[in-house]
Amino acid sequence: MSTAGSLQGRDLLSVADLSRSEVEGLFDRAAGLKAEFRAGRRDAQPALAGRTLAMLFQKPSLRTRVTFEAGMAQLGGHAIYLTNDVVLGTRESVRDVARNLERFVDAIVIRTGPHEVAIELAAHAAIPVINGLTLREHPCQALADLFTIREHFGEFAGVVLAFVGDGNNVYHSLALLGATLGIEVRLAHPPGYAPNSRIVERAEALAAATGGRIVFASDPAEVVAGASVVYTDAWTSMGQEAETEERRDAFAGFQVNAELLANAGPEAIVMHCLPAHRGEEITSAVMDGPQSVIFDQSENRLHVQKALLVELIGAPDLAGQPAGGQP
Repeated sequence: MSTAGSLQGRDLLSVADLSRSEVEGLFDRAAGLKAEFRAGRRDAQPALAGRTLAMLFQKPSLRTRVTFEAGMAQLGGHAIYLTNDVVLGTRESVRDVARNLERFVDAIVIRTGPHEVAIELAAHAAIPVINGLTLREHPCQALADLFTIREHFGEFAGVVLAFVGDGNNVYHSLALLGATLGIEVRLAHPPGYAPNSRIVERAEALAAATGGRIVFASDPAEVVAGASVVYTDAWTSMGQEAETEERRDAFAGFQVNAELLANAGPEAIVMHCLPAHRGEEITSAVMDGPQSVIFDQSENRLHVQKALLVELIGAPDLAGQPAGGQP
């Protein structure tokens, strides 16, 4: 477990905000909470009773919204969903929104476009701010993904994660977190769709300290060769709809299908952060096939985010206790 109160009151804007020991502790708590959930048990004294989470969403969501709302309810707290009620920077400044919300609630999840908006909100709010997605990163997704990988393989030693597609926000968070945990993260992308160079530099620095690796190649088959995990994402994300046809042409050779998957390791698993465009970046045969853990990933958003909320806003004396809340 993480040391008592190690994440108490902190923001999570990037997975690079977390050390390896903090990630491992978070995963230990998530595993305990998941076991409780699967057993149908609820805490006699819920860890977040009386706590309130503001969910400030500027973009649509299924998994992020439902898992944070359900997670708060399961932990005895409450979540407030804010969408068109708050227009950041137009109806009210980001600074003023932060200074209001910090007086009403215990934490904020923000799902927006520019990463700078999340940074500004965190700078002016005296309560934890969690990045629920920005154009730069998707840290909660990456945490759930690496937790799923740990569940499947038992450890991170020797794991090779091959990402096929766009060097986007999901890849950024996977590269940073994978590097922190000492794994090899590969990317195959078409010309013009490379990841942010500063994110890559940070990931490479983290990897150099942990024994991980950051690898790039243009050939998906080369990137997938021998991989433990084959990961893909939609070719066209929210806000890129005008580029749909252009992106379909650029990514035409980057589909995760049975032929590509045959290059991976014999025990390889397939991952996708969803929503998926079946028949584009991934075939239904692979998505619904025996190597897919895609819906395990989705479920694990709930358990990892519950663990994160307990660590950030739970009572300090709970941080070192098992998931059931008992000493």
